[in-house]
Amino acid sequence: MQKDFTGRLLHWNETENTRKMPWKGEKDPYKIWLSEIILQQTRVEQGLAYYERFIAAFPSIRDLALAPDEQVFKLWEGLGYYSRCRNLLTTARYIAFERNSRFPDSYEEILALKGVGPYTAAAIASFAYDHPFAVLDGNVFRVISRFFGISTPIDSTEGKNMYAQLANSMLDFARPGVYNQAIMDFGAVICKPKLPRCDSCVQRFDCQAFRHKWVDILPVKSKSLVRKTRFLNFFILSYKGGFYVRQRTGNDIWKDLFEWVLYESDAALAASDKSMETMLAKLFPGWKGRIMKVSSPQKQQLTHQQIEGIFTRVQLDFPLPPDTGYQLLPAETLRQLAFPRFITKYLEKNPL
Repeated sequence: MQKDFTGRLLHWNETENTRKMPWKGEKDPYKIWLSEIILQQTRVEQGLAYYERFIAAFPSIRDLALAPDEQVFKLWEGLGYYSRCRNLLTTARYIAFERNSRFPDSYEEILALKGVGPYTAAAIASFAYDHPFAVLDGNVFRVISRFFGISTPIDSTEGKNMYAQLANSMLDFARPGVYNQAIMDFGAVICKPKLPRCDSCVQRFDCQAFRHKWVDILPVKSKSLVRKTRFLNFFILSYKGGFYVRQRTGNDIWKDLFEWVLYESDAALAASDKSMETMLAKLFPGWKGRIMKVSSPQKQQLTHQQIEGIFTRVQLDFPLPPDTGYQLLPAETLRQLAFPRFITKYLEKNPL
């Protein structure tokens, strides 16, 4: 059954697969690694433009390693999950400066790189070096679950072991890179999460989910995300043409990105001048200035959090005290800094 699946998949790949991406067929491990890090938690359609901009700005891993942090974070702006960007820089500098720009060529060494897990290591090892390691991403989990009719949760220990064994049993050991790309493409364009193209699927007659009408319920996940809501009230404080910002630290969302003056409340507050003045007084007792504009509530859905926020523009009569943690910067400088998508989305419609 596995051999039949593999044969049909590779034939489909050669005759029908028209999915094009700039990294397909690539053998440069740097470019493969870069594309895989960008595509972690990111749709191909969104990640494509970022990949092309990164390759243009940093043609080699040494170019990336030598780049200032702020330049790299600015280029990453809008992709989210910024720990990926930090790991990207750490790994690039390790390979460039400690390995003389030589990318590791074994699965174990690749897996040991910062920010690289089993899936990414298998992808790099198979695509760049033709090592026989099967990839297991969301597309592959879905294809295997439906084809074999498996209801074991894909996020359980039992499920992960079972899917890993099946994935390796289906791998074409002669062309592991071609096979891995083919099954991911197949899951992306044929065995899609919603509205799969079962009518044109070359695997449908052996597919247990198709036979038993389980397509809409497979694969199964045991864990459902519990999302909390956070209320972020941003104050765009300006004084003599400059704006107050700070760089986020700690292990919270948006680490290392810049933000306006922030007051995080326990509940949603009214978008009114009065409520914003009250919050400002708690942050900076005795502040003097004028509320210029209060936005309507804005929302953004992150994986584990729902963000709700309000942006308030304030013209200060006097500068903030020097020990607030915020720095006054001209607008020209702000354009070089990386901000969270929640902020840049607002600024696109409400420029400074």
